[in-house]
Amino acid sequence: MATRNKLQKFAEILQMPHVYENFDPRTPQLIGPAGATCERKGNWARDHFGNDHPITLELACGRGEYTVDLARQYPDRNFIGVDIKGARIWKGASIAQEEGLTNAAFLRTRIEIISNFFEKGEIDEIWITFPDPFLKKGKENRRLTAAQYLKQYRHILKENGILHLKTDSRDLYDWTQKTFARQPAVKVLYHDHDIYSKPLPIPELSTETYYERLHKGLGKTITYTQFQLLPEVEIIGGKGVPGFEIE
Repeated sequence: MATRNKLQKFAEILQMPHVYENFDPRTPQLIGPAGATCERKGNWARDHFGNDHPITLELACGRGEYTVDLARQYPDRNFIGVDIKGARIWKGASIAQEEGLTNAAFLRTRIEIISNFFEKGEIDEIWITFPDPFLKKGKENRRLTAAQYLKQYRHILKENGILHLKTDSRDLYDWTQKTFARQPAVKVLYHDHDIYSKPLPIPELSTETYYERLHKGLGKTITYTQFQLLPEVEIIGGKGVPGFEIE
């Protein structure tokens, strides 16, 4: 039954006008509604959203709670949730469709090739919400705050664009702070290892994902880092990321 449900979700998102998928990471081709190929790089606001509003990406969006909730709160902005898991994207995409949130879209792809689908400076803001922390030894380069990802982000972000990392992994949070301290291109604007122990610094942090609520119930604290990537400053490191199969 679970397999059948997943296949049904895959079939449904293929028909959704606000979901795009890349099935082959070796080819930067997007598949849109009804399986048609399309090109959005450099023209997401105009060609998909039909406006010139700023674009926010939610990376590792999972069920898309942040994409959907921010789209509700900020109708004058565009939001795109990005994840590799189609069955997870289906949830947020379905809610956005039911609620008529025309400023919310979803992209199914691997994040390490994200710059294949956005033009230089096309994105205004990035949220990284509860990503896999890849805690096993030797997996550090898979963490979404590692150098090769920072290079991708800086390419697609407007100058002085803001990035946000929200995670319940204290290990990822601590590793990120240490890594950023050695990165001359990173400017940390704010960080906190327990955001709910005090008033929230920005209202967007009040949005909670399914797993955030679950982990808070288990007594885990939620961490937050806000940062920028300085232009014309070298990002140190950044080896290639091993591939993995699209599920």
